[in-house]
Amino acid sequence: MMEYSPVIGLEIHAQLLTRSKLFCACATTGDDAPNSRTCPECLGHPGALPVLNAEAVRMAIRAGTALGCTLHPDSRFARKHYFYPDLPKGYQITQYDRPIGTGGALRFRMPDGNIAHAAIQRIHLEEDAGKLIHTETDARADDNRCGTPLLEIVTYPVFISPEAAVAFLQELRRMLMYIGICDGSMEHASLRCDANVSLRDTANAPGQRTEIKNLNSFRHIEHALHWEIDRQRTVLASGGTVEAVTLLWDENANAGSIMRGKESAADYHYVDDLDLPELVITTEEIESVVATLPELPLARAERLVQEHGLSHYDADVLTADRMMVDFFEELLRCLPADRRAALTKSAVHWINGELLAAMKNQACGTIPVDAARLAHLLERIDDGSISHSAAKLVFENMCGSSQDADALIAELGLLQVSDETTLRALAEDILEAHPAEVHAFQNGKQGLLGFFIQRMMEQSQGKADPRRSSAILRDLLAGAGDQEMKEATARRSEQEGSERSARAGEGDSP
Repeated sequence: MMEYSPVIGLEIHAQLLTRSKLFCACATTGDDAPNSRTCPECLGHPGALPVLNAEAVRMAIRAGTALGCTLHPDSRFARKHYFYPDLPKGYQITQYDRPIGTGGALRFRMPDGNIAHAAIQRIHLEEDAGKLIHTETDARADDNRCGTPLLEIVTYPVFISPEAAVAFLQELRRMLMYIGICDGSMEHASLRCDANVSLRDTANAPGQRTEIKNLNSFRHIEHALHWEIDRQRTVLASGGTVEAVTLLWDENANAGSIMRGKESAADYHYVDDLDLPELVITTEEIESVVATLPELPLARAERLVQEHGLSHYDADVLTADRMMVDFFEELLRCLPADRRAALTKSAVHWINGELLAAMKNQACGTIPVDAARLAHLLERIDDGSISHSAAKLVFENMCGSSQDADALIAELGLLQVSDETTLRALAEDILEAHPAEVHAFQNGKQGLLGFFIQRMMEQSQGKADPRRSSAILRDLLAGAGDQEMKEATARRSEQEGSERSARAGEGDSP
């Protein structure tokens, strides 16, 4: 039986974060009432002339530089002709044989943790189409999206599994968001993907290529690719021929459906758009954009692993959002140099946990606490001034206020008790009150240490230093030094035994 291996290429459409559309002054965001953000140009009215958005060009240069593309000093716009109800012009302005950038590659982390490279074929600018709103009875065209600037990124067919394709797309999304040119929202179609799939046989002969259109989630992409690979294998195994078709994916049905035969370039009747001159970019323009590029997320994640000993997982989570990783590095700078290494793991925990949760609960896009005050709170946890649970309360009160950790600890009465004499007396009382548990601990049930610590926290209203409490309890339970406590525990145990015997005797009376 012939064996086949998948060959996958991706075409990614990223909406650019410009305030206006690619060839007119209509806003890209704002009033979402259907057809409220349109004009004669984006609707294709006779006599309207396109004017190129310079900011979209700068964003394309940013992406091309980040991807290592060759940026061409002169490129050209063309008209791509096809009919669809959400394309009022009857053509789409795009770049065809002379794109703004070619070549390049993106490094990304595979599911097994290894770093891979995916080759980029080209990047080009084009305008988006509108969208159809389907109801139970009809479909209506909303042209608000017409003319929104898109950057299309086309890979070579280099992916040999759906998982590799998804890993690449996840890194590309992170990079585009990181350099500030796309919000990465797949749910709102700001980032969407077409996938080309074929099967190669053992003789390395490529098969017929099909295309799955408009995939807008990582899960959908992975499911759709697996489904299409299986479908093509089934067709070939039965002696059939894979046809060149365009498919749509239905996630609810977990199946694709044929939309139409796959078009070729000739079907679109490309012609140069004579209303637009050549796009000329100078070396100086490229250099001015390159100077503003940040360190890219994968490179930054690798640096955090090397410099601070982070796990790849933590580094990837932090660098998913440039604002958060900037805050993390500022937080480390605010920590004392001699304690920075010891507190790095705690810093990661608080950012990926409490800070992200606070931002989600407050539904805010800004960080609600400054790095210096959070650094001081981490110091207080580390030096035993406050327990971790109490620190969460301090943090909640710190968000949105100007008070520092020490002021809030004092105001809320949360200063941790670390005094040896006080803690030892409390521990002795706890052990004396629970002789059965003490006996069980001394007979091998070491997990009961947590029970005693919990009782101490309850008795101290959360103020007992857990580390000191643990050490004192271990010392007392090991019998290192308080014979009187042992005797009291024994007396209490004996007394409870006598009471149980008495109750048992009463139960036997007639």
